[in-house]
Amino acid sequence: MELIHSKTRFDFVCLRSQILAFGFSGLLTLISIFSLWYHGLNLGIDFSGGTLVQVRFAKPPHLDQVRAALSHLELGDVSIQEFGVPEEILIRVAKQPSGSDAQSALATKVVDTLKPVASEGKVELRRVEFVGPQVGSELVVSGLWAVFYSLLAILVFVAWRFEWRFAYGAIISLIHDVIITMGLFSFTQKEFTLVVLAAVLTIIGYSINDTIVVFDRVREERIRSKKQPMSYVINRAINDTLSRTIIVSLTVVLVLVALLLFGGLVIHDFALALFVGVVLGTYSSIFVACQIVLLLDKKEPIVTDQPSTAQAAETP
Repeated sequence: MELIHSKTRFDFVCLRSQILAFGFSGLLTLISIFSLWYHGLNLGIDFSGGTLVQVRFAKPPHLDQVRAALSHLELGDVSIQEFGVPEEILIRVAKQPSGSDAQSALATKVVDTLKPVASEGKVELRRVEFVGPQVGSELVVSGLWAVFYSLLAILVFVAWRFEWRFAYGAIISLIHDVIITMGLFSFTQKEFTLVVLAAVLTIIGYSINDTIVVFDRVREERIRSKKQPMSYVINRAINDTLSRTIIVSLTVVLVLVALLLFGGLVIHDFALALFVGVVLGTYSSIFVACQIVLLLDKKEPIVTDQPSTAQAAETP
């Protein structure tokens, strides 16, 4: 670890770094909150309720022709998109038929309506899903409680394992990551589904793991450098763990980039949420969590990573 530290001497806790970090994070957070308030989330069928029909054509159809054909069925709000390959079409409708017979009839009606559009009249029904409004609202509530309980458990654990100021820093950084990730989906109006919610919970786990590594190093450094100010301790801890943080985050990002490029639409939104969350989690562990801890440390003056000659001689 000493070898790593000797090669990395960046000043992460100077006043300029704090201003830039808090300004950048504050701007992204405000934009995300405004987008969530103004646009809201484009809730998928898992949350909003409705019917999902997946069909496969022999040859790629024209989406405009598919949309025109379905407009005569009076299905309400209809969303049509390619699913993985051009031949696969995913149709989401707001209509929610009651009873298995009505559901089967709706799927059959959609397939029969699309046959004139299809090449050689071949349309294969691949999947049908029905979600009622009650189930959708219950999933929204359950998802919010899942996020809340995750944050609460992390708050208690970090406070017990370290100190309350560390817990505050960890929770603020996690909320920062979650809000910006959800803000991205709100701003782009990409569909927010159960898969994306699972990615958000995964982001919380990844981000807190990265933060705990830095916090653990801070605690070790405080024992070794008892006479050093907290700003020096935090700065040295970040530098000591910097290579580990970069290597781990980079390997995860490379995997997620591969999933984004070659994973197809089935896993695209999940990979996108994780990609954004991993980048944010790495950033917030250094520039949000640690900075909050420093601000809560009796408002001591900020110093650079370079101690004085007398301090250096006292440091083991």
